[in-house]
Amino acid sequence: MESGAQRLNLKREVGLIGAVSFIAGTMIGSGIFISPQYVLSTIGSPGASLLVWACSGLIAMLGGLCYAELGTVISESGGEYIYMLRTAGRVVAFMFVFSFVAVMRPASATGIALSCAEYVVAPFFDGGTPPQVLVKCIAAVLILVLANVNCLSVRLATGIQVVSMVIKVLALLVIVLGGVAMVFQGNTDNFDVSFEGTNVGVSSIGIAFYQGLWSYDGWNTLNYLTEELKDPEVNLPRAVVIAISLVTGLYLLVNVSYLTVMTPKELMSSSAVAVTWGNKVLGSWGWIMSVAAALSAFGSLNGTFFSGGRVCFVAAREGQMPDILSMAHVHRLTPSPALIFTTVISLVVLIPGDFQSIVNFFSFTAWFFYAITLSGLLYLKIKKPELPRPYRVPIILPILVLIAAIFLVLAPIIDSPQIEYLYVTLFIFSGILIYIPFIHYKLCPGLLTKLTVFLQLFLEVAPVEKNL
Repeated sequence: MESGAQRLNLKREVGLIGAVSFIAGTMIGSGIFISPQYVLSTIGSPGASLLVWACSGLIAMLGGLCYAELGTVISESGGEYIYMLRTAGRVVAFMFVFSFVAVMRPASATGIALSCAEYVVAPFFDGGTPPQVLVKCIAAVLILVLANVNCLSVRLATGIQVVSMVIKVLALLVIVLGGVAMVFQGNTDNFDVSFEGTNVGVSSIGIAFYQGLWSYDGWNTLNYLTEELKDPEVNLPRAVVIAISLVTGLYLLVNVSYLTVMTPKELMSSSAVAVTWGNKVLGSWGWIMSVAAALSAFGSLNGTFFSGGRVCFVAAREGQMPDILSMAHVHRLTPSPALIFTTVISLVVLIPGDFQSIVNFFSFTAWFFYAITLSGLLYLKIKKPELPRPYRVPIILPILVLIAAIFLVLAPIIDSPQIEYLYVTLFIFSGILIYIPFIHYKLCPGLLTKLTVFLQLFLEVAPVEKNL
């Protein structure tokens, strides 16, 4: 852009309530309504499953606090991508953004959209299994609706996040109160032999944590939109503590409620736990849980889109993705090209998608990169202590989360190696094959320039200044 031209910036429109809603609202998605049976069936006993949920919450909290320091030292949007770029270098950052755009964000969005669609159709099939084609078509419609919302307005997307957060917290409170009522009636049989049948294999523990941590995924949402956050040095750590504490408490109470109402066997065989719970406790009003769970996943999908579009946008701004993705709409100030791009890939991933495998491969890839990001925080703490830090955590916290991340990456491979994990690892490193010709040597720029100019006019977008 010419220096005399008006400069575009993303506005700082997200305050503390919006920030808490983005974290908690992205975390409380489909996971807590779907993952409990997977955690229980993998780990084998009610007591151990509650331990997994508590420890997952602790890992998310420690990870969130470490990221809060990173977000105040490196105050740019883009989450892991920008932190890796500043600590591990351009090649590693590109490997991340390549995996994020092609696997992690689409897998996350697709997993949430599929579970949201499951809840939308559940009341019409009365316990039967709905046809997969129908579920996938509804999931595709949900992805397209939210892509449009996020392209139209930051304020509208934030509003949806706050409203859906209120609905999902109320839904979880209904489940908690229902469980409390059952406990007072003496329904505690499932806790008499809490740890009987626990699977203590390394792989079982690792996969159980994948499923549990999938429900906590979103603890790092704010780091993707730091440049749109009011007073990030104050609101970032504050929102992390409030949101993750709230979510962990609710998750534990909800799991206790599920286990007081259903036997472990019923829980493991249910395809939509909250609906089964609703049918048993609320009787003819059981459909309410289906609606609440669908709205909850809808809000989580919205948060996933909001943050995912920002990573594409920041990577393009740093010259590691096509220029068009670094632009924002000239009137609405939303990074619409990046959002459209994320949407298209999510729809492609949806075609062969299956919830269970999506979660495992997403988690494996995500924790691989979380480990690199936390190593970057340790590097900054040891090598660059002079950098201004409005917020800091003791060095033991990133070390603990790093150990947990390494365990989560290695556990499923060591105990029961699956060829799929090798494919995922090869895919992550295949980013280097794209980086060398297209980013480092900038092959075929002429074609991209023409395409960029056409899309810029067609989408009414322009380059954006950093909002520091």
